[in-house]
Amino acid sequence: MAQHQSSHAAHGDSHGAAHGHASVKSYVIGFVLAVILTVIPFKLVMDGSMDRATMLWVILGMGVVQIVVHLKFFLHLDSSNEQRGNVIAFLFTVLILFIVLAGSLWIMHNMNANMMPMAH
Repeated sequence: MAQHQSSHAAHGDSHGAAHGHASVKSYVIGFVLAVILTVIPFKLVMDGSMDRATMLWVILGMGVVQIVVHLKFFLHLDSSNEQRGNVIAFLFTVLILFIVLAGSLWIMHNMNANMMPMAH
């Protein structure tokens, strides 16, 4: 019976950080970064001291960085072999979203150009 318990304990130890389980420290770091990346654009908008175009680019940049923070610290996507399938699924999702967004904008632009009366 003691041999069964020790093999079970050894099996339980194999599910450590190598299998993508995150620690509380990882979640806290991710949370703090997410809060900072939310507060900075909010403060920029509330101050109104920056021109709109620059503010838009800063907000978009912070949003992209926040996506990366969420993927790394909360969804635990990384370049390990265990995560390869999840990363491929995520990249496929990004590709589909890009195609849908670009196609929609292209269609709306062409509809606007073809439906507006000619200005003479």
